Amino acid sequence: MLDKTKKDWWKSAVFYQVYPKSFQDTDGDGVGDLKGVIRRLDYLEKLGIDGIWLSPVYASPQKDNGYDISDYRAVYPPFGTMADMEELIAQADRRGITIIMDLVLNHSSDQHRWFLSAKADKNSPWHDFYIWRDGTPDCPPNDMRATFGGPAWTYVPEIGQWYFHQFSPWQPDLNWENPAMRRELYDMIRFWVDKGVGGFRLDVIDNIGKEPDRKITCNGPKLHQYIRELSREAFREDTLVTVGEAWSAGVEEARRYANPDGSELSMVFQFEHMCVDYGRDKWDVVKPLPLVKLKKCHERWQKGLAGRGWNSLFLENHDLPRIVSTWGDDKKYRVESAKMLAAMTHGMQGTPYIYQGEELGMTNIRLPIEQYDDLEIHNAYREGLARGETPEGAMEGIYAHGRDNARTPMQWTDGKNAGFSQGTPWLPVNPNYTEINAQAALADPNSVFYFYQRLIALRKEYPVFREGDFTLLNPEDEHVFAYTREAGEERLLVACNFTAEEQPEVCPERFRGARVLAANYPDPSGSLRPFETRMLYVKE
Repeated sequence: MLDKTKKDWWKSAVFYQVYPKSFQDTDGDGVGDLKGVIRRLDYLEKLGIDGIWLSPVYASPQKDNGYDISDYRAVYPPFGTMADMEELIAQADRRGITIIMDLVLNHSSDQHRWFLSAKADKNSPWHDFYIWRDGTPDCPPNDMRATFGGPAWTYVPEIGQWYFHQFSPWQPDLNWENPAMRRELYDMIRFWVDKGVGGFRLDVIDNIGKEPDRKITCNGPKLHQYIRELSREAFREDTLVTVGEAWSAGVEEARRYANPDGSELSMVFQFEHMCVDYGRDKWDVVKPLPLVKLKKCHERWQKGLAGRGWNSLFLENHDLPRIVSTWGDDKKYRVESAKMLAAMTHGMQGTPYIYQGEELGMTNIRLPIEQYDDLEIHNAYREGLARGETPEGAMEGIYAHGRDNARTPMQWTDGKNAGFSQGTPWLPVNPNYTEINAQAALADPNSVFYFYQRLIALRKEYPVFREGDFTLLNPEDEHVFAYTREAGEERLLVACNFTAEEQPEVCPERFRGARVLAANYPDPSGSLRPFETRMLYVKE
């Protein structure tokens, strides 16, 4: 177990993201809940994780699955009560698991009491908690577009003003120029720290410095000024984990977020490596994976943050599709490719995050458009049709990249509704749950689950995972991703075949006869078999 009294304990840790709505339902309403998370803590302890990133559990109208918060100090009733939340924190702590809450500081729900007052009265003390511009119904302040589609401005006729929202009209942006608003947020964060929460994942934190009059959303000129104040006022404990989600971050910007001096955040959550297979518009389906581009992206981040910052390592989350269906083979080589992708990620420097079901090799789902829940999917479908795409063409992008692919219920057993709920699940269960489920994985010593368990244990045992320098091997190889990590006397080699065809062996001379730390085939030697991975270690 990690010593969590140490300032940088999270550098050797592995976190697990729980999407509560889809994790475990205990009351039969088809929606997961906090008691369900408590029920499955033994499973997570067995996996070996050190912390849970808990997606939003705050009171919310659920227009965007909890990322539209109507009360930051209350629990969404279908998830449970504040007493359930306190019990989860206590039960997790007994197992050495830290709870990291997901926190949305860029915007609130339009049902938050602040906004309800703000849109009713210009003289409300909360009016300036949001971004307003005078105008007429036919003339928005500018032509900015919202991330989820449509204009980024919505008119309120009662007060004759427009309010700004980067995402949806139900998510009005908070005005970080207002120090009173910032103080309210800092006090709220301390409320949760006092309850025993061990840190926060900060949703779209790169957007809080927006200046809509200048059409600036990400990386505004005051962004890091705000984050430094946030860190100083709200994150005072050295052992708190703070993770900044920053879709716009490049390496240079990430060094500011995760500066080792502790002035801002513990680490950055960036997405450059997840965008290499679709470029700017994720609804354009691009195959095959441009592996050379992916490798060089990882090399840039591994070298760029070494000693100057800290990265989050991940393949999936609630905003991304299932990785084995995207970069692997979710049919014949599902198990092999799921393990290979895990080894590639966990061998690098940074803190790994596992998304629920990733450790089982869960796959994407295909549903009719009316069965999807996500507002982004429905907006993308409408916009695709408006561009002249056929319904079938519009659905292909959704099948490949839609967020609901990763939001289907957790597959626990081969029984009713995959053991997720005795009621009707809020989102359909993937039909392959009879084959892919935790019960089957725990009974199979060669399952994806136990491979992840092994990788988690290795990060705690060998300092090279935390400290080793990164060297990319054969950068132009279009089929194999291989790299080394070196720290003092320790040497680590990770080789990953990204294809369904046999590839030449990658094994520098100094790794001949090395100890095999992890592999997804028996007798790992010679040429690399389909989706084979090998993790070799020597201590000189």
